[in-house]
Amino acid sequence: MATFALPFCEIPEDLQLRILSFLTPAEISSFACTSKRFASLCQEDGKIWHVMCDQRWGKKTKIQKWANGQIPYRHLYKTLKGLENLIGFWRLCGRANPAASSPPLVFFDWGSSFILGSRVLSTGDDTYEVKKTPFLLMGISPEGRSENFLDLVGGNLRSVDDDLKELEASNNLVSVDVNFMGNGHIMVEENRCFTNNNRREDQRSSGDESDDLISSPNFSEMYTQLANKTSPGGDRRRQKRKEKERQASRTKWEPEHFLKVADCSPTPTRPLQGLWKGFCEGSMELYLVKYDEVGGIICRKVEDLSLSRYTPPVFWTPKHTFIRSPFSAEEELLLNSRIHISPFAEVHENVVSGMLYMKSSCDLVLPGEPGNGIGFLRGEGRVWLYDNGTFGFGFLRDQFIIDLKRVALEDGCLADEVEACM
Repeated sequence: MATFALPFCEIPEDLQLRILSFLTPAEISSFACTSKRFASLCQEDGKIWHVMCDQRWGKKTKIQKWANGQIPYRHLYKTLKGLENLIGFWRLCGRANPAASSPPLVFFDWGSSFILGSRVLSTGDDTYEVKKTPFLLMGISPEGRSENFLDLVGGNLRSVDDDLKELEASNNLVSVDVNFMGNGHIMVEENRCFTNNNRREDQRSSGDESDDLISSPNFSEMYTQLANKTSPGGDRRRQKRKEKERQASRTKWEPEHFLKVADCSPTPTRPLQGLWKGFCEGSMELYLVKYDEVGGIICRKVEDLSLSRYTPPVFWTPKHTFIRSPFSAEEELLLNSRIHISPFAEVHENVVSGMLYMKSSCDLVLPGEPGNGIGFLRGEGRVWLYDNGTFGFGFLRDQFIIDLKRVALEDGCLADEVEACM
């Protein structure tokens, strides 16, 4: 049976647009040069750019609601493409005092008409479950400007509607700039232009007499102002000033830097790679495991990575090739005599499929030097790979195994998430 190829120009327009939606903007520009009809089609913002936005992000967010639908889809495509790199896990970096700062791991996800950044926290109930606490909202104004709001107090972004105007008027949120320092580095700092403009408007609307106090002295006005300090109206003015001072002091915070966690999940060739969680000294800790350039594996706490000073790793392995079972009688005894630290009793029942020797230091060890040989090869501890893809580690100095579980699912979403109470 003979088949006939239908020319592209004879295909219905809705199918043409759907096919063109898989092209890049540069390819669309080249296609528009092929004919006047296609040039006209590619210039219609409500058609080609709308379908391109819908094809790429339509299942993740409501593209019609961004900026209240008042900006061209061509501009929206460019904006969303830049914000798309935010989606996923990021870690705080460069802080000096961990006790006075925020949780080190954050997660960015799509909202209905914005991107929402949330801090990842343990639920604190002796389980692997975690919760997200929203702290940063990124959207677009109807004029096409970026609008970002930071919640310093907490709890103000858990129920967000699509109108960013209400967020602008909120006293519990701070307008911030999110600066991209590269594909994997962002800095969040206060938007001082927005804050200063709001303070000027507050001064004009509240009738603040601070400017009068700076002008040339007028004893009649000075007497009036002094009298107002003891009057009911003076109390209201002092209350307004205290409220403005409170808001000004609340917005004095240091800019925060975040680095993207690129490899947050394990792969078949790198089964230990990514973000993990486990219990240490009675509380849940977050770990980041990476494969280094010399064939080893390094595990660090995410909390330690956020500090500006150097902290040693949790463990380091000189090799990443696992020793497969069956193990020697000595290694079997070492494994079976240990206590598993895990909130779930069934975790330690997993079958161990591989083992690595590991150290608690990355110090370079040269062959033939004192301390090398069998003592180095045996290491200071072990890493045990389970048949379900998780793993645990333990040191020879104690009798415990810290069992770890993944932080991220295979699709990049947060695992074991529970809904935070409103």
